[in-house]
Amino acid sequence: MKLAIAVTFVLSSITVFSQKYSFDFSEKGNVRTNTVYGSGSTFGYDLGTVQDGENPFFFSVDIPEGNYKVKVVLGNDKHETVNTIKAENRRLMIENLKVPKGKSLSHVFTVNIRNLKIGETDSVRINPREIGKLLWDNKLTLEFNGKYPSVRKIEIEKADNLPTIFLAGNSTVVDEAHEPWSGWGQLFTRFLTPGVVVANYAESGQAANTFVSSKRLEKLLTKMKKGDYIFVEFGHNDMKQTGEGKGPFTSYKSDLKRIIDEAKEKGAIPVLVTPMHRRRFDNGGKVVNTHGDYPAAMRQLAQEENVYLIDLNAMSKTLYEAWGIEGSKKAFVHYPAGTFPGQDKALEDNTHFNPYGGYHIARCILQGITDANIPLKKYILKEFKHFDPSKPLDFASFNIPATPFSSLEKPLGN
Repeated sequence: MKLAIAVTFVLSSITVFSQKYSFDFSEKGNVRTNTVYGSGSTFGYDLGTVQDGENPFFFSVDIPEGNYKVKVVLGNDKHETVNTIKAENRRLMIENLKVPKGKSLSHVFTVNIRNLKIGETDSVRINPREIGKLLWDNKLTLEFNGKYPSVRKIEIEKADNLPTIFLAGNSTVVDEAHEPWSGWGQLFTRFLTPGVVVANYAESGQAANTFVSSKRLEKLLTKMKKGDYIFVEFGHNDMKQTGEGKGPFTSYKSDLKRIIDEAKEKGAIPVLVTPMHRRRFDNGGKVVNTHGDYPAAMRQLAQEENVYLIDLNAMSKTLYEAWGIEGSKKAFVHYPAGTFPGQDKALEDNTHFNPYGGYHIARCILQGITDANIPLKKYILKEFKHFDPSKPLDFASFNIPATPFSSLEKPLGN
């Protein structure tokens, strides 16, 4: 007869029960205002911030690569709090959650942590822009933002048995580190139950073939298991590739098929996502197609390989035309000079979204999951009822507190 034995021990003042980490922010807890990450401690306040009851703050902890369930207990004895929590590179986990003064409210979400290593000797080939960002490391970073953001306790528990949604894509999908840029992948997490976890491997400038050559796919496959999903959205950068054999119905389809085949070999479920439109209109306010036959090629491949398809290309056309020529600027990175520190020129980008735009594209993806009857739909939060791209959310009522870091650096690709 075998006995299962759980061992409790203390490591650098972190209470660890098996693979569970616990942080107490009370007066008698293990986190104080002078507990700073990296200053002789494997956990603590990070990025020059601290919980003061008023301003946004960051908390980091060293943990091994993997999937984790994170339970936060929120509340403040002096104020009603309105809490927004983001993980890693601004992955939205909790949006404007109110907790009455003197009360506590717990909430659970899931986060994927990864590093660059592939086996013992190889690694992912990342872009220079990714160096120093809050990903590709053995560290979890949480951002607490909103009106009087306050946390009483954090518990983190390994959860590698959860189904994983892997995202393969470009700058329209990526977890952008700085305001005002946003990919849909980092807003998608907001609408899912803690029964599933998102691992976003997308990066700006990527095409289907470079996703393979940079070894992102190879790394992803080392973590993929039967029953996982992989959402594949490429096209923006693939269409710029020229030369013999390059084209939508040749190289593009074969590059996508390789990803599909590798995922199926692992027992995972591929989902193809046609590339959303760029913000380009004709004089009549209709969206102009800038992707040529690439969306059609992906639709054809989905039918040939009998895999799920979310036609984001079609949905985005409806969405952009509902916004209109001027209204759509509010969803993209269009800001007058002086909006952000050091910005002496207007930002006018018609490919990359801000959080308002990324939030809508994420909702398109959720509706696409529902419309395609993908089994994954059971993990969509019940509060998400339906999204009609012809009826976008009012910009004036949209309020996700901005991360207190911005950048004027444009993502790779356009």
